[in-house]
Order: sequence, then C-alpha cells, then structure tokens
Amino acid sequence: MRLMTKYRLYALLVIVLGLLIGYFVYQSEFNPDSSFKFKYGLDLNGGTHLLYRANVADLDEDSINSSMDVLRQTIEKRVNIFGVSEPMVQVEIGSSFSDAKDKYRLVVELPGVTDTEEAIKSIGQTPLLEFKLRKEEFDMTELQEKLSNGSTTVVEINTLIASAYSAPVLTGGNLERSSLVFDNISRKPIVGITFDKEGTDIFESVTADNIGKELAIFLDGKLISSPVIQAKIIGGNAQINGDFSPEEARDLVNNLNFGALPVPIELISTQTIGATLGQQTLILGAQALLISLIIISIFMIVFYRLPGVIAVISLMTYVAIMLALFKFIPVVLTAAGLAGFVLSLGMAVDANILIFERIKEELDSKKQLANAIRDGFARAWTSIRDGNITSILAAVILYWFSDVSLIKGFALVFGLGVIMSMISAVFVSKTLLLGISKKELGPVGRFLYSKGITNIKK
Repeated sequence: MRLMTKYRLYALLVIVLGLLIGYFVYQSEFNPDSSFKFKYGLDLNGGTHLLYRANVADLDEDSINSSMDVLRQTIEKRVNIFGVSEPMVQVEIGSSFSDAKDKYRLVVELPGVTDTEEAIKSIGQTPLLEFKLRKEEFDMTELQEKLSNGSTTVVEINTLIASAYSAPVLTGGNLERSSLVFDNISRKPIVGITFDKEGTDIFESVTADNIGKELAIFLDGKLISSPVIQAKIIGGNAQINGDFSPEEARDLVNNLNFGALPVPIELISTQTIGATLGQQTLILGAQALLISLIIISIFMIVFYRLPGVIAVISLMTYVAIMLALFKFIPVVLTAAGLAGFVLSLGMAVDANILIFERIKEELDSKKQLANAIRDGFARAWTSIRDGNITSILAAVILYWFSDVSLIKGFALVFGLGVIMSMISAVFVSKTLLLGISKKELGPVGRFLYSKGITNIKK
C-alpha cells in the first residue's frame, strides 16, 4: 500500500510539473517582456539570405580551413553588433567548381532583416587588413615610372603595388583589438593594434627575421603604410601611421574592432523572404503539429483505452518539455526543424505502443496489474533503447557531416526529440500507469486495459 501511495504522489508530481512547464511555454511566448521567446529561422521569420564567394587564391592549402573559420566568426560578430537577431553564418564547400580554390562559399542568413541593402552594407563595410613583406627581387624602378605616369588608373596602380609584396604574413583575423591614439609630437591620429596570441607569435617571428625590410600595411587592398622593421617587436603591439583625419582613424578603429576579414569576399547572390511568407510557413507548421497530436491522441485512446489516455498525457508532457528546451538552449526553429519535431512524435508513440503490447502480454499471463506494468516496461526497454539509439546515431551523423543549415536544423530537433521521447515514454508513462494501478482488475478494469474492441479473458 505504501508503494502504491508513493507512485500516486510521483504521478501527481509529474502532472503538476508538466502543467507548470506548459504554463511557462505559454506565458514566456505571449509576455512582451519575456526573454525566452522562440527563435525562428529565415524560412519562418522572413529575412535576407546572402551568398559570398571567398577568395582564398593567395592562401596555402593548410591555412584555408582555419582562415575560413576565422572569416565565419568575424562576419558573425559583425552582424551581431548590428543587432541582427539569431544570424546564421556558415561555410559551404562546393565540389562542382573547376578551380579547387573557387569552391569556398560563405552563407549569411539574417532573420527579420528584409532590407537587402542594409544587410549588405552591414557586412560589406568590414575592412580587409593585411601585413605584407616587400619582395626583394621586385624592381621598384618600373613601379616609380608607372606612378609618375598620369595615364595609369588607380586600379592598375594598386594592382602593381600589390605585386611588389608577398602574400600576407598577418591579417585582420589575428587582431585582438584596435585603439585610437595621438602622436605626442605631431598630434596626428594613429591606429594602435594588438594581436591575439597567435598573431603576437607570428609578428615577433616576422620582425625578428626581417630587420631592415619593409613590412607594408594594406587596407582593403590599398597600401596605407610601409614602415621598415627596425628591431624585433615583442608583445604583439603595432601602429598604423596612415595619413588619417581623426574621423577616418576613429572609423577605422571601429571597423577593425567589429571584425576585420582574414580573406576577401565577393557577394554573388541575394534572396529576400518576406515576413508574410515566413509567417504563413510557421502557421502551416504549427497546424501540422496540432493535427498530428490530435490524430495520434484519438488513435491511442480508441485502440489502447486507459493506457492510451496515459500515453496522451505523456505525449503532451513531452511536447511541453521539448518546447521549453527550444527556448532554453535556444534552438532556432526552421521548417525542417518542425518536420523533425513532428517525426519525433511518432517515435514517442512507437515507444508507448511497444510498452502497452508488453503489458498486455503480461496481463494475459495472469499477473497482477502493477507487476504486469513493471515487467512490461522491463521487457520493452531493450527494443525501445536499440531503436532509439539507431535514430540518435542517424541524427548525429546528419548534423556532424552536413554543411547545409536545413539538414542541421532537422537533425538537431529530431535527435533531441528522440532522446526526450524515450525519457517521456519510459519514465513519465510508467509513473502515471503505476500511479493509477490497482492490485486486482475488475470487469471495468479489464475493459480499460484491453486492446481495441477485444476484451481480456477472465
């Protein structure tokens, strides 16, 4: 009797917790001051999709991946500073390009931003900062003649100047911060920069090995300073002594702190999804989820009767827990993610069906209800565990090896849903069933625990 009272208390606690979680999900979504609202992806919220080509032609094969990762991080920092909610920035590598170094793409999704020009501006203003050593074998006479020739265009001059220098030894990706200072004598503005640990080590090595050589500083491909290395520089600090006005120097400092790009990027396509279309997709996804819940609930109650009612309560608890997790993690919901969520509902129902079938077999062997429930769960557990582990592994593989955000979103929600559905079916359903179980089944009890339109034999 004490054991049954304990399970009834546990069952009551599960129901109360489920109601509290459901209330939190509802209240946090409709409270305008809540910080736990759902985060929606581009396809549900509307926004801007930008595709950039990354120019990695000057990079070594060994440094391309790390440079692309730095590029992704700096662009993400840039759009975050502009107040974009839940941006998605990721690197995609194509295999259908003739040039192996022309396959690197950067995908930027900005939910809620439907002004394409504003989105492009917020990313395109990021400067490309490079430090290059001048090539010793380069003939400066030709360069000086070109510079003195008034017919040479600015583009040609910049191209010729760039050819006089080596590949970058340092880029803006190695920056930790920049600051505006003024020369003590001339009072001209100077941009001070501090490298990160990796950049500090590289800068120290470059200055130690190239004393007396020119280390030029390029901003967006334009030579702005060409100091000569006088001594080994330690500490990772350097200065850009360009001919800046105070406003120009301040703007440069702000842009560098926003995130200088380690490699140049070129915008190759844009796409805008209107808020109305995104809202329509969200409504259709929510309707699909609701219809799925209703159909599953009707089937379980009609076919499994009282255990079916328990399964529905367990399923509702599972939905509430999943929605709360979406808010806490947080998960950026997309149409693919909603599809994964709906699919995980089927996994939750499947586990309950396995359990109820095992319980029925135990009842047919004349066991008491509480014992039948315990033994039924124990016998069903291995099948539930093995089936769910294979689904979880599939979700992990999809998420780990995919570079497409839609597939990643589906895999994340589906994998999380499978884990929670397993917990919900095994622990929530078991607790509720034991909480309402009796020692002996009467005629009504046999009917409620029978399956479909059949009755359990006396």
